[in-house]
Amino acid sequence: MTLQTTHMGMNRTGIQMSPIDSRAMQTVDPAIADAGAGDESALAVLRNDYIANADALGSVPLPGTLQGAVTMGIRTLAGDSPQILLDKLGERLAYERTGTRLYDALITKCEVMLDGDISMTIDDLEQIRADEARHFRLLADAITALGGDPTSQTPSADLAGVEAMGLVQVLNDPRASIAQSLHAIVTAELSDKAGWETLIALADEHDIHAMVEDFTNALNQEREHLALVQTWYEEAIGLTYGDVEIDPPRAPSP
Repeated sequence: MTLQTTHMGMNRTGIQMSPIDSRAMQTVDPAIADAGAGDESALAVLRNDYIANADALGSVPLPGTLQGAVTMGIRTLAGDSPQILLDKLGERLAYERTGTRLYDALITKCEVMLDGDISMTIDDLEQIRADEARHFRLLADAITALGGDPTSQTPSADLAGVEAMGLVQVLNDPRASIAQSLHAIVTAELSDKAGWETLIALADEHDIHAMVEDFTNALNQEREHLALVQTWYEEAIGLTYGDVEIDPPRAPSP
């Protein structure tokens, strides 16, 4: 059944399930915590030391080709900060790659579990998946045009990958229902929309008008994706059916 069902069962995660052990957990031995129960100041000092001495999450790689070095050098001399734009382009590239895999996982799950209780179809998901893959290629081309290497991992790309790990785990968990999987997809699409908005603002600051146009088209598609998956999620948890329709596939830009 597609609609999410919730039942009572032997859930042992709450502290009330083991009152003896819970009391022991809340009793702090003064020999272990000299500062008193609940005082985490010593732990905070340890964390502060790690934070103060930590290296950066990563760096934007130098151009690997002569043409790339020239392109980046010209933009730097013009007063731009191409490394920031490249970092955020790398972030979106990583996220679109993950988004494609998320929809791959959802399609696989729906091939087994989808039973017509909601308006979502496999064709809808395959079209969105194709949009995500097309956005990935768009970003790879944009990085190359700026003299960067789309195969390298920038700091923001690294961060985006870590952030998305939980979403990937949900979609690939065979126990997660379609409703629960759609909840993860809604989270991904909300983040995706915000990321494209930031990227458009950066491209506009750099006066790269072709990128602004391409990225705005991608953002509009992501807004459609978000409206759709929100509708499907609401249907899956038993709310009123929505009336969002997906547009037909777009012809590739010349």
